[in-house]
Amino acid sequence: MTDVPHVDAQDALRIGRLDAHGQAALLRSGEVSPAELVEAAILRIELLDLLINAVSHRAFDLARERARAAARPSDDLPMAGVPMLLKDSLRYPGLPAGAGSRSRGPALSTSAYPFIRSFDDQGLIPLGMSTMAEFGLLITTEPLRNGPTRNPWALDRSAGGSSGGAAAAVAAGLVPLAHGSDAAGSIRVPAASCGLVGFKPSRGANLRARAPHWLDDMLCSDGMLTRSVRDAAWAFAVARPVRQAPVTQPAKRRLRIALVMDGMHGQRPHPDVAEAVLKTADLCRVLGHTVEAVARSAEDAGLLDSLLRVLWPFLGREAVDHCLETANGRPLGELLEPWTLGLAEHCATVTPAALEAAFAALSRAPATTKAFFERYDVMLTPAIAERTARIGDLAPTQPFEALMAAFIRYAPYTPLQNAAGSPAISLPLFETSGGLPVGSMFAADRGQDDLLLALAFELEEALPWAERWPATYEDAVRQA
Repeated sequence: MTDVPHVDAQDALRIGRLDAHGQAALLRSGEVSPAELVEAAILRIELLDLLINAVSHRAFDLARERARAAARPSDDLPMAGVPMLLKDSLRYPGLPAGAGSRSRGPALSTSAYPFIRSFDDQGLIPLGMSTMAEFGLLITTEPLRNGPTRNPWALDRSAGGSSGGAAAAVAAGLVPLAHGSDAAGSIRVPAASCGLVGFKPSRGANLRARAPHWLDDMLCSDGMLTRSVRDAAWAFAVARPVRQAPVTQPAKRRLRIALVMDGMHGQRPHPDVAEAVLKTADLCRVLGHTVEAVARSAEDAGLLDSLLRVLWPFLGREAVDHCLETANGRPLGELLEPWTLGLAEHCATVTPAALEAAFAALSRAPATTKAFFERYDVMLTPAIAERTARIGDLAPTQPFEALMAAFIRYAPYTPLQNAAGSPAISLPLFETSGGLPVGSMFAADRGQDDLLLALAFELEEALPWAERWPATYEDAVRQA
C-alpha cells in the first residue's frame, strides 16, 4: 500500500512500552496518528512474534483501513485508535474463529456479540486473533493447529492458557490490550505466567461475548489482559451491561484479607510461589490492611473435581459430536487433540448421579463464598501453584489421566471464582529468584469488582511493575 506510513523500529518498540492509556495520549497530543500507531504495532508483531507465536491470524489490511478512518481519542472515546488483539474463539466480522483447533476451517465470521462490539464502539482497532488452547480446554497454549505459544519471559516456558496468545502478546508489547475469556482461570493463569494484570469479572458483569451455552454462561467471564490496572479498569467499565465510570484510584478503606495458601485439593504451592504471595501479604499489611492466614473450605476439593472431572468433559464431548457431523470421513485424530478426545471419552463414564452431585456443588458455591466474605473482604491466594510450566509439560498430547492430574495440581486456585461467579484479579507484584513472574490473586464476593480494582490500584502504586520487561523485548530494542 502506498499510503502506509513509515515507522522506525526503535520508535515502534518505544511505543510498545506504553499501556493503552499511554498510547492514547500519543494520539491525543498529535505526536502520532492512528495509522502510525497501528503501523507501529504491526512492526512489533513482525519483529517479535516469530519468537513467541502469539498471533494466529493477522488482519493488518483491516487494521490499516480502520486506522485511516479512525477518530482521535476524546473524552467520550478515550482509547479511539488504540490497537488490540482478539482471542481466536471470538466471532468478529471478517476474521476467522478457529478456537485453536484443526477442526475449524478458514470461514470468516459475519457478526459479533455485544462484548466486542462495545470495544468497536470505543474505536479500538483489531490487528487479528491471538492463539489459544483448543476450544479453551487447557491451561497452556500449545495447540497442534498453531504450535506452542512461548512465554516472553522465558521462551522455553508456557504462556499459560487458554488465553496464552493474548498474554504473550501484551507481555511482549505487541499490543497494549488483548481479549481473554476465563472459565477456569484462562485469563488469570496466563496473566500470572506472563507478568500481567488479569481481571476476571463477576458472573454477568460483562456483556455477552458468545452464543448462549449452559456451562459457558455459568463459568465464563470475559475481559482484556493488560499491563496496567488503569487499562483493566477501563476495559471492565466499557464491557459492563450497565455502563459506569471506571475505577481510577485506590480507595481509603482498609480491608480484611484472608490469606489462603492451600489449593482446592489441599496442594501446597511451590516455595518460590509461596514466597512471592507471602511478600504480597506483607505488602498489604504495610499498607494498613489486616491479613489473616485462613484454612480453605473442605468443600473446595469436591467442587474442583465436579468442575474438571464431571462438567469439563462435556465440552470435549460437544467438540467430538460437532466434528462427527462435519468431518466428511476424516479421522477425528486429525481434527481434534488427544486431550479433547480424552475428555469426550471420559464424559461417557459420567453417571447421572455424578452429574447431579456436580450441579449441586456448583449451586452451593455462591452461598458458601458469600458466607466467607461476610467475615473477610478479600481472599489472597497464588494464581497458580507452580512456577510457570515448561513447554510440553502440559501439552495436549500428554496421556489423559496424567494431564488431568497435572491440570488440577497446576491450577487449583482459579476455578473457585468461576464456580461461585465471583471476581478475581492476578497481579504481577513479585517474581521468582530466577526472574519468572508470579501472580498474586485477590478475590472478592460477587459484585465487588470495583473493590478489587481499587485494591489493585493501591498495590500497583506501592510496587510499580511498568518498567519490568522480558528479555525478548530488551533484546529486540538493542537489535533494532
